[in-house]
Amino acid sequence: MANPAQSKGWIKNLSSIASRVYFLLIILQIPLFRVPCRSGMCMSPIHVTSSQLISSEIFPVPMIKALLYPGAIVNGLATNMTFPKWDNVLDLYNLTNVKDASAVPDLQRLEVLAGSYFSVAGAFVGLLKPGRMGMFGSLLLVWGLVKEGILKKPMNTDPTRTVYVYPTMVIAMICAFSMINYNLKKATRAAPARPIAKPLMSSSKSKLK
Repeated sequence: MANPAQSKGWIKNLSSIASRVYFLLIILQIPLFRVPCRSGMCMSPIHVTSSQLISSEIFPVPMIKALLYPGAIVNGLATNMTFPKWDNVLDLYNLTNVKDASAVPDLQRLEVLAGSYFSVAGAFVGLLKPGRMGMFGSLLLVWGLVKEGILKKPMNTDPTRTVYVYPTMVIAMICAFSMINYNLKKATRAAPARPIAKPLMSSSKSKLK
């Protein structure tokens, strides 16, 4: 029989590894899906989040460029073995004129937008303390993609803007669920036995009389 301490340590290590893999999937912008957004077609939660943040001017542009730059480096090395320039990061993601773009694609896909926010935040928070934020974000993303891909809501007549889910989304979902720390000791602990009331000696004697 496995030692409870060893099982707890194994689960803690699993959640820690899953949180790191999930962080790399998000920050390196590994393609998880393909969905219309303000900047055209977005393929990662960071891309969706960045287009919304720039258009709303919530965060300064250098902070958003720092969020995009790791994925831009990976994309540049994978395509033509070059490092992208810092000044061209927004151009690579078609975010230069995103403020003037229509907000209809984001409003039609609020689940994808909210799921992207939760996924990005959960990736960073998970490095410090793995939790459920990444799982909530992944579930919202999947529901938004399934709603459009299967239920056809909203209706899309342009084949070039068809929603697509990549197999890497399955890996992200597994990592998101594995980030949760399950307390086996608390789950398997039996309920405390209730004390049985015993009659007092005086009352039992009075009944005999």
